[in-house]
Amino acid sequence: MSTIKEWKVDDDKFWAETGSKIANRNLWISIPSLFLAFATWMMWSIIIVKMQDLGFTLGESDPDKVKGLLYSLPAIAGLAGATLRIPNSFLIPIGGGRNVNFFTTSCLLISAVGTGVALMSRETPYIVFALLAVVSGFGGGNFSSSMANITTFFPKKMQGTALGLNAGLGNLGVSGMQFILPVVMGFQLFGPLSGAGHMTAEGQEIYVQNAGLFWAPLILMSITAIWFGMHNLKSISPGLTTNGKAFLNIGLMVGIGLVTSLLGAWMLVGLKLNVFLILPVIVLVTLFLMKISAPVAIKDRLNKQFLILKNKHNWIMTIIYVMTFGSFIGYAASFPKLIQDVFGYLPDGSKNPLAPNPMAWAWLGPFLGALIRPIGGWLSDKVNSGSKVTAWSTMIQVVGALGAAYFVIEAREAVSPDSYWWPFFFCFMLLFLGSGLGNGSTFRSIPYIFDKEIAPAILGWTAAIGAYGSFIIPKMFGEQIANKTPEYALYGFTIYYLICLALNWYYYDRKNSGIKC
Repeated sequence: MSTIKEWKVDDDKFWAETGSKIANRNLWISIPSLFLAFATWMMWSIIIVKMQDLGFTLGESDPDKVKGLLYSLPAIAGLAGATLRIPNSFLIPIGGGRNVNFFTTSCLLISAVGTGVALMSRETPYIVFALLAVVSGFGGGNFSSSMANITTFFPKKMQGTALGLNAGLGNLGVSGMQFILPVVMGFQLFGPLSGAGHMTAEGQEIYVQNAGLFWAPLILMSITAIWFGMHNLKSISPGLTTNGKAFLNIGLMVGIGLVTSLLGAWMLVGLKLNVFLILPVIVLVTLFLMKISAPVAIKDRLNKQFLILKNKHNWIMTIIYVMTFGSFIGYAASFPKLIQDVFGYLPDGSKNPLAPNPMAWAWLGPFLGALIRPIGGWLSDKVNSGSKVTAWSTMIQVVGALGAAYFVIEAREAVSPDSYWWPFFFCFMLLFLGSGLGNGSTFRSIPYIFDKEIAPAILGWTAAIGAYGSFIIPKMFGEQIANKTPEYALYGFTIYYLICLALNWYYYDRKNSGIKC
């Protein structure tokens, strides 16, 4: 039975006899689905490195302009993924957990297969890759609906563990992808279906198309498991009638996010507008379209969501959460390409034969950031203060950003840029560790700052806006790489971190703040 009509999750007898088995089955089907979502969303971080190695020009003759366009692809994917989180936050009540997971995970096939086909030819125009980056945002959006679904299957005393497993292991899709893809690009994975490989200048054959194609059979396995193994909960999804109507409602809401994501990509690439102008426009247009088009089943919930926009602390915690998760996902999207651009070339523009391999090292940052995320929550509980751990994590990020900026400058001016690789790498690991710790501590703080009636809405909102870091950070790095001053981006992030440190101290961490979180 795919739809369960009675779900008494806080009844100990029901939980022991029936609930725990069903809940855990849904959790362990959800985790690999979310892993694949993060992997397909963030795969551009690896793809653009290989595209540059293989001489993809995207229709441009200026190498610096090509680098900027390559950085724009993970930025577009980040913009779409964050935007799609907004409607995804509301899908479970109208569609049911099983139906939503099936629909949104199936959408991952579009970017996986489409990107694989597009990468078979170096002549594929930039616009095709930009559109594929938009649809890869389905993976980023899935986080919100996945977390909203899993929390309904577990009693309150177990939700922290369940959500930590779903989010933490799901986030490993970023580092897992960055570790796996360089391996599978080395051979014809699907035989003749893989197409021909591309040759590097050094004579190495690379099947870059496997970066997309590799995920297709795994996605098919995941959606099969979802359809036959997961459940809808009638008490949680009162708007659920038939599967057909559910899919129509899900498609409508996801379609709104897709349309506004395309609008944002056009504003970025076509109009060349500043990222900080694009972001509020896209958020407001998405909310407006949802408000006028949303199914009746979520109208009331949407109206409650809009009320949090009047809450001062919602905006403060949103700013802080962008610093934590936004930094984690933004650096994950940028780190491989940044390694290539900072250390891959000598001062005269020729390739550096001693350059570190981005594929060998980039995955470690997201891996450490994801692993330390639960420790941020645990440490906050131990010291009885999320705000203190947020302050510590912010200071780690400040040190990491300033250190990375210093070694970027030294590497650019050095005869052997690789001599500064290890201190640069260490500083970037600080950025991932700091953002991961803060990610856990801010999630711990929110339930203490806000009443339980609005805390879930705040969590959904901050998770959506925080994901825009995957849009802002790659774009800022791309712009500054084009200007040959990537350290300026790190200086900008440092200023932002200091602002967050001050906000966190004034409103939550100082002795007389009035809020203990």
